[in-house]
Amino acid sequence: MSTKIPVSIAGNLVADPELSIGESGVAHAKLRVAVNQRIQGADGTWHDGEPVFHNVSAFRALAENAATSLKKGDPVTVAGELEFRSYEKDGERREARRIVADTIGPDLRFGTAVSHRSSHVATGADAEVQAGLEPARVEKTASPAYKLASKGPVAVPAIGVPVGKGMSY
Repeated sequence: MSTKIPVSIAGNLVADPELSIGESGVAHAKLRVAVNQRIQGADGTWHDGEPVFHNVSAFRALAENAATSLKKGDPVTVAGELEFRSYEKDGERREARRIVADTIGPDLRFGTAVSHRSSHVATGADAEVQAGLEPARVEKTASPAYKLASKGPVAVPAIGVPVGKGMSY
């Protein structure tokens, strides 16, 4: 029996995504994401807590795009369902948990990204929805689907300074 719970996480990839094609022909990507909680001490200083590691599975186009676009160390956000499974191995009952991803993307708190629409062949209900749309033009490049670029500090005006009087944003 499995229990599924909606969940979203933000963390960093511990390793490059592992892409495999199952016997049924469905793409499957395995990702491992580390999430660090920020903790404020009694003196007001912040430090990282112990990391929690999550196993993430993605399927079909999401798996292919994640494997092509992401690499070890990238900050990512993942939304999906937390799945608990129990199984028996070597006569011993064990439990496992993973997040089955609905969406995966770069975490834009730490940089910018540029998205490129991929050209996947739609089948079934997806084909009916896209039938009236013209196909997206995709440039073939060896670069990933997004690039992270760090951003500089953000200037915030002091409280009480009217907009247009020396500072604007």
